[in-house]
Amino acid sequence: MSASGTTTIDFGAFPGAADTSIAVTGQTGIVAGSLVGAWIRPVATADHSIDEHRVERIAIVADTIVAGTGFTIYAREDGEATVQNEGHLRYGTWSVAGAWT
Repeated sequence: MSASGTTTIDFGAFPGAADTSIAVTGQTGIVAGSLVGAWIRPVATADHSIDEHRVERIAIVADTIVAGTGFTIYAREDGEATVQNEGHLRYGTWSVAGAWT
């Protein structure tokens, strides 16, 4: 058995944070040896357009499997510092997708 789904991650209100995570639960068939993955899904949120989802540098990984329960999606700012973005922060909600097998 495997599963996939979508959710949002939230870096918080501006100026935001450098990283965030969200627990994906309700995955009763997941086992400790399952393979998990996650990625940015280019779907607009209240905070960011589809185009922002396509171009912003946000690293997404899935990890920390809890057998019979789920896993965690981690996100972090993955860009280089610029004059406008010296703090390496992201803000607001972003669409993500995840899957396991």
